[in-house]
Formats: sequence, C-alpha cells, structure tokens
Amino acid sequence: MMKVLVMLALLFPAAVHAECDATYSNPVLVETHAISNTKFAPHAFELGIGDPAVIYHGGRYYLYPTGDNRSYDVYESKDLVHWTKGPKVFKSEEHSVWAPDVFFNEDDGLFYLYYTANGRIGVASADRPDGDFKDLGILVSNAIDAHMFRDDDGSYFLYYARYPRFAIFVQPMESPVKKKGQPVRLITPSEDWETDSVPVTEAPWVIKHRGVYYLLYSGGSADTEDYAIGYATATDPLGPYTKNGGNPIVHKGNGIFGPGHVSVVQDRAGKLWMVYHQQKDDTRGWDRMICIDPIWFDGDGVLHGKATRATLEPAPRCSSAQTQAP
Repeated sequence: MMKVLVMLALLFPAAVHAECDATYSNPVLVETHAISNTKFAPHAFELGIGDPAVIYHGGRYYLYPTGDNRSYDVYESKDLVHWTKGPKVFKSEEHSVWAPDVFFNEDDGLFYLYYTANGRIGVASADRPDGDFKDLGILVSNAIDAHMFRDDDGSYFLYYARYPRFAIFVQPMESPVKKKGQPVRLITPSEDWETDSVPVTEAPWVIKHRGVYYLLYSGGSADTEDYAIGYATATDPLGPYTKNGGNPIVHKGNGIFGPGHVSVVQDRAGKLWMVYHQQKDDTRGWDRMICIDPIWFDGDGVLHGKATRATLEPAPRCSSAQTQAP
C-alpha cells in the first residue's frame, strides 16, 4: 500500500498535496522604494508598499498597491499568501501616484483602474487585470483613495476622500466612467482616534451584508503607528452613515503598528479577508508592508477584524471543500 501511495505522489503531486498552505504569517508582501520630490513630501523618504486593492478574477487574486509614486505594479496570487510581481499596469507623468482601485465591469468585460495622481482621481481601462491600463481622464479633483462599488441593482457608486479636510464622499455614477448627479458627503473626522495628530477619514471600501452597507475606512495620520480601521453603516449607499460605536475595530498593539487602508475579498470558500498594510515599526514615516487577516460579521451584524504579525495563522482556503480551523 505504501508503494502505491508513493507512486501516486510522484505521478500526481497535485492530488496528494494541499492546494495551499495550512497557515500563513504576516507580512505577506514587503517591498520598499526610495521616493523624492513629491507634492506632499518634497524631501526624500522610503516608501514601503501599501494602500492595497485586491480583486479576484479567473481563479487568481490581483493586488494593486501604492509603489514607486509614479506608477502601479500588479501582484498575482492563487492563495492570498504567496504573491508574484507582474507587469507595470499604469504609468503617470505626474507625481504622488497613490492608492489605486480596480473594478471589473461585467457589462463590458473591461477592468477599470481608479488612480490618485497629484491629488486628483482619474480612471483608466484595460481588457485584462494585468494589462496596460489606458488613461481615460480625471473624474474628481482635490481627492484621493477612490473605490468603486456596484450595488445588486447594477447602480455604480464611486467613494473617495476629499482633502484638505479628509471627509469621505460618494459620487453616484451612470457608468464606470461617467458621473451622475452631485457627490454626497458621508463622514468627517470627529472621533479621537480619527483626529490624533491630523484629522483624517480616508481609504473607503464598501461591502454589503444582509441589506446593510458597511463603509470601512481608515482614520488618523497614515504615517503614524496610530493609523487604524473603523466602519460606518447605512441602509442606502448614499447614506446617511452611522459610525460604529466600537471603532476602531483594527488598531495598534501587541507588535502591530498603524494598520490601515483595507480592502476586502473572499477566499474560495466564501470567507472574508482584509488585505491592508501595517507600518514596520513605531517610527513615523511610510515604511509599510502588506498583510492579510480575517474580517467577519457576528450574529448581530457587527463587523470584527484582527491584525496579526509574525504568528502562524490559519490560511485562506483554496477550495470550497478545504477544511480549516476557526
């Protein structure tokens, strides 16, 4: 019997090995760029990879982060843990190219990249997630951190943070590239954790659960260990939104520094994962790294999350049949 198992392992290794690792440890992706001469930080500094947006398409995950401040690279993975750097998908002649979001539109089969460049939000499109995104122009001025959300009825909504006051707005959209009506202000910095050092609410990401819209966002100064993640809820994508009384739901502590700028994606068994960045240490700056951790709803619809680092945790599932410890 043992000989038979050995032969099967040699002939069909994929059939006898797990599709992905049983555990993972943060960070899952680290990369640093030397940056200088930006609008918001004219001095030279180290910019660690951060501000991730993740989508799942065609059996693979695609991650788009802030990188070299002039362009975006794409990273690919089958399991959310092991990432391979792919091609450069967007370049800009401007500076301060940050915090992308990518949205797949089923109606036309195109991918839309919402970029921040020099304090403006624009949109570009490609016919594949790792393709060369062609610029289609600017959508919003004096704004950063775009996120496109499509509701169950097919309606489009573009969420973003407007500065200098860093309030979060939503712009109804007729299509991924055409605005409809006027933007609506949703939340502003008001809580102690959002106003420490610099008043900030930014990095919106919307998920819908049992008819309720959950607006995840980050608060506080993004270059500090106090940066954290909270959420607000509404029964309409245009609001009004009410901040969760237990905010922030993910914050510093136990070796965690500055967790923020979250995106949410499902593994192949339907479990929710947040993909976000942490600061490497308590030094003020932009030396960041990409992490993943579970995010979940309890029976009362309260959203919970946790941040981990350098500990073995149950990994995302690679198939609906795969078992996993809670």
